[in-house]
Amino acid sequence: MRNGLLMALAVIALVSCGNKKNSLGDTGTPEYVVETVSPATAEQSSSYPATIKGKQDIEIRPKVAGFITKLCVDEGSVVRKGQPLFMIDQVQYQAQVKSAKAAIEVAKSALNTQQLTVANKKELYKRQIISDFDLQTALDNLASCRAQLAQAKANLTNAEEQLSYCTVKSPADGVVGEIPYRVGSLVSSSIATPLTTVSNISEMYVYFSMTEKQLLEMTRNSGNTQSALAQIPPVQLKLTDGTIYPYKGKVETVSGVIDQTTGSVSMRATFPNPKHELRSGGTGSVLLPSVYSAAITIPQKATFEIQDKKFVYVVGAGNKVASREIKVADQDDGQNYIVTEGLRNGEKIVTSGVSTLKEGMVIKPITAAQSSKEFQQVLQDERNGKLPF
Repeated sequence: MRNGLLMALAVIALVSCGNKKNSLGDTGTPEYVVETVSPATAEQSSSYPATIKGKQDIEIRPKVAGFITKLCVDEGSVVRKGQPLFMIDQVQYQAQVKSAKAAIEVAKSALNTQQLTVANKKELYKRQIISDFDLQTALDNLASCRAQLAQAKANLTNAEEQLSYCTVKSPADGVVGEIPYRVGSLVSSSIATPLTTVSNISEMYVYFSMTEKQLLEMTRNSGNTQSALAQIPPVQLKLTDGTIYPYKGKVETVSGVIDQTTGSVSMRATFPNPKHELRSGGTGSVLLPSVYSAAITIPQKATFEIQDKKFVYVVGAGNKVASREIKVADQDDGQNYIVTEGLRNGEKIVTSGVSTLKEGMVIKPITAAQSSKEFQQVLQDERNGKLPF
C-alpha cells in the first residue's frame, strides 16, 4: 500500500516539475525522450480470436444388447486407445460361444465319419460292388460335412466377436464425456443417446478467421493458397489466462468459402496436446508471426492520430519538432508499430509525451535511461521529504 502511494506521489511530483519547466521560460527547455530510428529485422505477431476443438469427438455405442454390469471409467477420465469403458452382461454371449464350440466338435465328428465312409465306398467301387451314383453320393456328403464344419467355425468366430463386444473399449486416446447410462441400464445398438463421447485430444484443431483482404495479400505474395499455407511459420496460442501455450502449431487449412456477413475466411491450425492441457470447447487467440527485414520499429506511444492517419514528431535542426505522417504494417503486437513509409534511418522522433507537443516546439532531447534516472531521483526525494509541493 505504501509503495503504491510513493509511486503515485512521485508521478505527481514529476508531472508537476515538468509543468513548471514547460510554463516558465526561464526555468529551461522542456525535456522529452527521443529515440533514433534504425532499420533491423523485426517480427510482429497478429492476434486472432480462436476456438479450440478436439481432433475427433467419437460417440461410443454398444454393438450388443444387454445390461451394463460395470463402469470402468468416470466422466472426465483420460483414456487410452483400447482401454475398457463399459462392461455389458456376458452370460448369454458366453453360452453362445460354448454352443458354437460344441457345434464344431459335432461337425468334426461327422466329417471324420464321412471320410471313412468315402474311403470304404472307393474300395467297393474299385471292386465294382457299388455304382457311380453311390460313390458320388458319398463324395457329396463329404463336401457337405466340410461345409458344415466351416459354418460351425464361422459361427464360433461370430459368437466370440459378440462376446468381445460386451467389453466396450475406447477407439482412441482421449477424454471421456458425459455418461448418461449407469450400472443396471439396458442398452443396445439402437439407443438414441450414446453411452458416452470420447474426445480425441492428442492433437487439437484451433479455428480462427482472417479477413478477405489479408487472405488476398497472402495468396498474391505466394502464388496460391497451398504455397501461402506452406510459408506460414509456426504459430502460437495465447490461452484465456494470458499465458502462451508451450507448443507451437501449424496452419494447415483455409476454408474455400468467405463468410458474407463478416467478410472473413476460416482457417485451422493444429497443435500437439501431449499433456492434455487443451480441452475441446476452449477459447484463446492465435498469434500469427510476420518477419520484416530492414524494418523500422517504433513504440505505439510515439504516435498520434488525426482522421485515421498516424503521425509522429520528428526532431529537426535546433531540436525543433515537426509532425510527419507515417504508414505502418497491418500487423502489430499491441506495443510497437513497423513503419513502412515516412521515416528514414537515423532520424530522431519523440517517444513520450507527444500529446503535449505542438508544431515547431523546441525541446531538450533526453534518452529513456535519463528519464528513468530522473524518475528514480524523484522517488528518492519523496522518501526524503524533499518534494517541491
